[in-house]
Amino acid sequence: MHRIVVIGGGGHAKVLISVLKKVGYAIEGYMDKEDRGVILAVPYLGNVGILKDIVRKTPALTVIIGIGKVDASPLRLSLQNEIGALGFDFPAICSPQAIINEAVSLGAGTAVLDGVVVNSGTDIGRACILNTRSTVEHDCRIGENVHIAPGVTLSGGVTIGDNCMVGTGANVIQSISICAGCLIGAGSTVVKDITVPGTYAGNPAKRIR
Repeated sequence: MHRIVVIGGGGHAKVLISVLKKVGYAIEGYMDKEDRGVILAVPYLGNVGILKDIVRKTPALTVIIGIGKVDASPLRLSLQNEIGALGFDFPAICSPQAIINEAVSLGAGTAVLDGVVVNSGTDIGRACILNTRSTVEHDCRIGENVHIAPGVTLSGGVTIGDNCMVGTGANVIQSISICAGCLIGAGSTVVKDITVPGTYAGNPAKRIR
């Protein structure tokens, strides 16, 4: 049985813990800046600063980032890189209630949650979140540290750059490219390529800042 530590103790960590249990991981505990008590029977281990000591004692331990993402910042990926430099591996986590079809690549530390569909020919980078009931159609290219929020639909051949956030229920039509550093507002529909980083919202989506 694989042993894992969750970084973070908020809402996204709770969702990950539930998925990890279904996959069969032995969860050692969670780490956070504050002790939030026992979360879904998973104990608090301390701040991430103690990871250096833990890796010496349990070198086979793996890690997953359980901190959510609601913006276009690189925080989650930066934290994964920092912890990875200590010698920890970050497995891709895929819920047994998700559908991952043939010829799909999932980067290290990416989490695919319940009800997600990822179709064939899609490549997904490191430290991504494919959230509940989102759909990623065939031949998409998703960069690193991208959050595809609940209910999002990416049509076939979509490209999403690094550090993006695609908000709840948004839609991106086929063959669209979205550059790195973009926040797509909830419920928006993207019908044209986005080449300038920023926040986009509406139907069709337009830059608002």
